[in-house]
Amino acid sequence: MPGGNLAVNVAVKGLKDEIFAAETYRRLASLYRDKALRDKLLRIAEMEENHVNYWRSFLEKRGVDPSRFGVSRLKVTLYTVILRLLGVGLALRVLELDEREAVELYSSIIESPELDEEERRGLVRLIEDELVHEQEFAKEESRFEEFLAHIRDAILGMNDGLVEVLSVTAGLVGAYGDPFHVALSGLVVGVAGALSMGVGAFASVRAQRQVHEGVLSQVKTAVRYAAGVFKERVKEYMVRKGFSEETSKSVAEESARDPRLLSRVVAEEEYGLREEALEDPVKAGLYTGLFYILGAALPLLPYFLGIPVLTAMALSLFTAAAALAVTGSLVALSANLPVKRKAIEMVLLGLGSAAVTFGIGRLASILLGIEVG
Repeated sequence: MPGGNLAVNVAVKGLKDEIFAAETYRRLASLYRDKALRDKLLRIAEMEENHVNYWRSFLEKRGVDPSRFGVSRLKVTLYTVILRLLGVGLALRVLELDEREAVELYSSIIESPELDEEERRGLVRLIEDELVHEQEFAKEESRFEEFLAHIRDAILGMNDGLVEVLSVTAGLVGAYGDPFHVALSGLVVGVAGALSMGVGAFASVRAQRQVHEGVLSQVKTAVRYAAGVFKERVKEYMVRKGFSEETSKSVAEESARDPRLLSRVVAEEEYGLREEALEDPVKAGLYTGLFYILGAALPLLPYFLGIPVLTAMALSLFTAAAALAVTGSLVALSANLPVKRKAIEMVLLGLGSAAVTFGIGRLASILLGIEVG
């Protein structure tokens, strides 16, 4: 990449990213059956190709040959496959984050004196396009809101199963050297943990849902009999948000004409609640429990292979670390957090916990005179 010139460096990265994005959107469009989503992806791909042309012209004007820069087809293929495996909901979340990163990149040079006025106007249009794309993905993603909520339950359940059983088995390896006993003990812990986590998630979500439903019911009843009071509250909400008195009054009057709309506005503004966002406790319990046992099984499998216990432990740690990196990445995607940082954090926490319990188990084996093989 050319050095010393911020605008050129951003242009090179922008060119590579836009070529990659255009090709990715076209590949994804060919994989999805939903016509509306497919057409949207193709339309965005065409816009990204226009962005490619902008950056090519930008670089040519500065004596840089844009044909030197491209993207690997293998990289595009792998990225597309990963997005497809994630499912539509999480794939849209990834694409939304990609568009956000593009906005941040282009905004970094929008005020640069290295750009002339025409280039600046063109870059503003690019930023507007990326913001539109981000919003398009956010709208599409809202169709999968319930799915994403349950995916979070599944990922967190799987992560808990991984960390807890990995820690238990590491401690047992430190305490004694029979891999079958380690596997059997870990399995008992995993099943017990899955039942506990599943029941706990069900009870927690059910209690939360009941509280929220009670609040929503109270709001609906109150709005029915005291619409005037709530109309004034809506006006106050809008004023606090920065709207003018006239606009706030207009919004409040419009809301008051429909009790359902008025109760919805009050519930969202005053309590932060939306009826359609209430989670299903049964699904939450099932997702959490089932994925807990799946996470627990991964670090246990090597101990069933009949290999030396320390070799099994090394393989267990490697398997768990890979799984923790994946679950950390999925947690980050579902919660709009930095993916790399979260993945590293999850791996370090999981392996750190295992190291501590192994040390405790090793100390116990020394005190009890048990030899680890």
